[in-house]
Amino acid sequence: MSSDESIQNATEPGEGGLPRIVLSAPNGSRAEVYLQGAHVARWSDAAEGDVLYLSPRSRFAPGEAIRGGVPVIFPQFADQGPLPKHGFARTSVWTLAEASADRAVLVLEDSAATRAVWDHAFRAELRVEIGADLSMTLAVENTGEEPFEFTCALHSYFRVSDVGSVAIDGLGGVRYRDKVTGGEQVQDGRELRFTGETDRIYLDAPDALRLLDSGVWKTVVVRKLGFRDAVVWNPGAEKARGMSDVGEDEHLRFVCIEAACAGEPVRLEPEERWEGGQVVSVD
Repeated sequence: MSSDESIQNATEPGEGGLPRIVLSAPNGSRAEVYLQGAHVARWSDAAEGDVLYLSPRSRFAPGEAIRGGVPVIFPQFADQGPLPKHGFARTSVWTLAEASADRAVLVLEDSAATRAVWDHAFRAELRVEIGADLSMTLAVENTGEEPFEFTCALHSYFRVSDVGSVAIDGLGGVRYRDKVTGGEQVQDGRELRFTGETDRIYLDAPDALRLLDSGVWKTVVVRKLGFRDAVVWNPGAEKARGMSDVGEDEHLRFVCIEAACAGEPVRLEPEERWEGGQVVSVD
């Protein structure tokens, strides 16, 4: 069997018939990665079970964003530019370039469809590896003849017992842009707790944050490499109620902590390459 055939045979139909690859590590951890969006929809830690949150209302359909897991945000974060919200990477079909039992590499390159909304030549690569941790590395290369700029994030949803029982440790004294109230502020106090809709870009954030869940006495550690910022998001009750793929009371079940380059864009000259990573573990 050729290597191309081996890679093709590594995929299977997932929810909605979308192709996915299922990774499993010797320690018992498991992940599901969909080719649409290079989306890590699920990751279960060997000891703690599901670490990521996946909405029960998530739409698994061609061209639809999957709600939960880890959407790849590229080349535009949120509504910070002229492109569709969060860009096109999360709804594009990526190519599975490498596959093994516990590792996958997916690639997205410019096409007529991407150039119609963002006229640049690029190659994006997402490497996913599981074991004691969930490791994700996003790399972007400028394969064209003109420079370009982009913003990006690994939009990670973490399952929690109740949003009122959790805190994020490590953001004390960090400046952030508040997308709910507007303007910039500095985090007061070491821990961030959730009392309503929260949508913040923490600028030049620390490389390690801890999600503390007193409801189950669990700590999730999120480490970033190469990403400058961290985004923290929860829609709150009112906004969640109006989101058809979330629904009432589901906001209680997750918190998003995202490694991001959202404060200032990354600029790449022709043939330049940028790389950023995120490692998730459970203490």
